[in-house]
Amino acid sequence: MNPHPSDIEIARAAKLLPIEEIAARLGIPPEALHLYGRQIAKVDLDFVARLEGRAQGRLVLVTAITPTPAGEGKTTTTVGLGDALQRIGKKTAICLREPSLGPCFGVKGGATGGGRAQVVPMETINLHFTGDFHAIGSAHNLLAAMIDNHIHWGNELGIDIRRIRWRRVVDMNDRALRSIVIGLGGSGNGFAREDGFDITVASEVMAVFCLARDLRELEQRLGEMVVAERRDHSLVLARDLSAHGAMTVLLRDALAPNLVQTLEHTPAFVHGGPFANIAHGCNSVIATRTALALADYVVTEAGFGADLGAEKFFDIKCRKAGLRPHAAVVVATVRALKMHGGVSKADLGQENLPALRKGLANLARHVTNVRKFGVPAVVALNRFAADTEAELAYVRTYCREELGVEAFVCTHWTDGSAGAEDLARYVVELCESPHFLDGRGFRFLYPDDMPLWAKMRTIATELYGAADIIADRKIRERFRALDEEGYRQLPICVAKTQYSFSTDPDLKGAPSGHVVPIRELRLARGAGFVVVICGDIMTMPGLPKHPAAERIRLDDHGRIEGLF
Repeated sequence: MNPHPSDIEIARAAKLLPIEEIAARLGIPPEALHLYGRQIAKVDLDFVARLEGRAQGRLVLVTAITPTPAGEGKTTTTVGLGDALQRIGKKTAICLREPSLGPCFGVKGGATGGGRAQVVPMETINLHFTGDFHAIGSAHNLLAAMIDNHIHWGNELGIDIRRIRWRRVVDMNDRALRSIVIGLGGSGNGFAREDGFDITVASEVMAVFCLARDLRELEQRLGEMVVAERRDHSLVLARDLSAHGAMTVLLRDALAPNLVQTLEHTPAFVHGGPFANIAHGCNSVIATRTALALADYVVTEAGFGADLGAEKFFDIKCRKAGLRPHAAVVVATVRALKMHGGVSKADLGQENLPALRKGLANLARHVTNVRKFGVPAVVALNRFAADTEAELAYVRTYCREELGVEAFVCTHWTDGSAGAEDLARYVVELCESPHFLDGRGFRFLYPDDMPLWAKMRTIATELYGAADIIADRKIRERFRALDEEGYRQLPICVAKTQYSFSTDPDLKGAPSGHVVPIRELRLARGAGFVVVICGDIMTMPGLPKHPAAERIRLDDHGRIEGLF
């Protein structure tokens, strides 16, 4: 037997329970399940609707420091904490995003946790799962096709083909599709024009899908999406093309939340998947609210570091869905902290307390930022084999004495729930503290009525450590125009690199005094936020020189290798 099994080997060796048994732990009857085999089900939307008005459980967010190639383990910690809460007798559910095929075949491989802290069946979840992303991509591209078809048949709405905002999508990293020309080949193929592709997880349809509470709201939000402008700059919406009804039909089955399990049989809702560096980075509202109505504790995550995922979770998802988080777990590793302190990846196995001290500035800023939302925080120190006792003790002492937070060394990757039990008990203490009971201290970073430019500047200066934001005259006028057109009350969704507080991905640690350049604004009217694109961030990622796809194959027995 392999003494150091891979994630996929651990997942294959697991004894999974029938999904009906997992559902029963939350009080979901068999007739409310739509089965996708023996270990996956969608929860019927009629059952979900009947949960409205139930008492809500305690909501715990798992976020992290700024990601590095050294690894942090946010999803793994989310699963480990959920399992540990179940271990100590709490009725628990986990809420995660669905993995995108882009990263699976690009850089990071699978996204279902790791080691003894995984959601399963991991191969199915990481690939096509229940087809939700395909439905979202199909709905998005149906609208794109209807725009060009409308223009081909006379353009009754007066769409200015130079100002079509609705790009196409595909759930794959493909830089060659970022900017393209369509409509070539003669008059039968429509009008030639510039177009492009985004990755599916950046689609506004994905954002709408993840923020809608039911099919009625989904259709309404889809209809409000902006697709183009006329020559007088008036907006053309999806409902003007009568596209939103058919799009809702394509998304009807997908909107039902997906239920799976962890290796330790904790119920897990895996549903929706917007990226946090170019979208709002949270799983679906419908899955989170369903979990809160059925469990006493719900553990969820938000993508990348707290500057992106957690901020959007608080300021967008919680604002839109009326959620009040009870606690936040900030995940860090000694390895990643040393990398923020200037150590190369090749040298991370060596003890280096000076570099660790320097890198702790990144953790400090994230913890401080979480507290600005009035949410109590705790640090989960995800242990790696090369970490020394001196390094672990240094981080714990720094957290307690200089940040005023507790830090727990966690070994859930190797030990499962037992490796996060101390963290789980402390999370319960935080959630049941009279100071934070029912999320009463929670607050947003900025008020609804603040001008959009001021909201963006607040995020940059308060969370990123920036001195200011800059934009050319055209962008600043666009900010003012959106304010005047009635969109001032919308929250901001920042698109920027996940690898730094700044817009320079190579600037590690906790940089201060930098300026955040704003390149573009996109009104996501259906989703209900304004996307602010900063620096060189791309809404269609590219593949690395050696993508993960080169290592993914079927073995002689038809089993997948290289996915994780």
